Amino acid sequence: MLALVAMLMPNWMDPEYLLHWLGDWALWGTLLVVFIECGLLFPILPGDSLLFAVGLFIAQGSIDVPLWLACVLLTVAAFLGNVSGYYIGRVLGTSLFRNPNARFLKPKYIEQTHEFFARYGPRALVMARFVPIVRTFITVVAGAGRMDAKKFFLWTGIGAVLWACGITLLGHALGNVKFIHDHLESALILLVLVSLVPMVVEYLLARRRNRNGQAGDAPKHAAPKHPISNGQ
Repeated sequence: MLALVAMLMPNWMDPEYLLHWLGDWALWGTLLVVFIECGLLFPILPGDSLLFAVGLFIAQGSIDVPLWLACVLLTVAAFLGNVSGYYIGRVLGTSLFRNPNARFLKPKYIEQTHEFFARYGPRALVMARFVPIVRTFITVVAGAGRMDAKKFFLWTGIGAVLWACGITLLGHALGNVKFIHDHLESALILLVLVSLVPMVVEYLLARRRNRNGQAGDAPKHAAPKHPISNGQ
């Protein structure tokens, strides 16, 4: 199954191919990918798996850069990407979310993100780091929703450290494990699939909450002739 996924995946989504193609510029290319994915509205990039592969390549000597320096640079790229996304949202505001038929920037995302922050608090910015696609747009929505800048910088910084350093260190720790080395492609794809688990779990929980909410509200709202819309 993993081999089939690998065959269907474009070359630029394959971290191993991408790092070999970049050659001596592997780390700098990774910094650019991380920056773009974390803030410039282009979510379909191999963020998690690329960080893992960088750590693994450093352990193997394919990338000749000190691990600590790579972690610092990757953390800075992730942080600056999120800051860029935040100010894109802050400057353009809700104009990014006017088309209800848009694939990503739908108006309802403003309200949903406020609810997300209300439920999880500022740590939502940390949790979103580990969810593909969500990590790209939550900072834009936070800016559009006028989240306090100081609080945003603090929590997105914490998330950048945990995400960039954590996954890179994990790749480095497993870099010399023979099984991982021999099945690198499958390991990277598995990492991507595992990273999707939080998003799937949250989706299922949200559906369950909605069903329970509708069931609980049904008797109360059966009588009114003019139900209140979400926008009122």
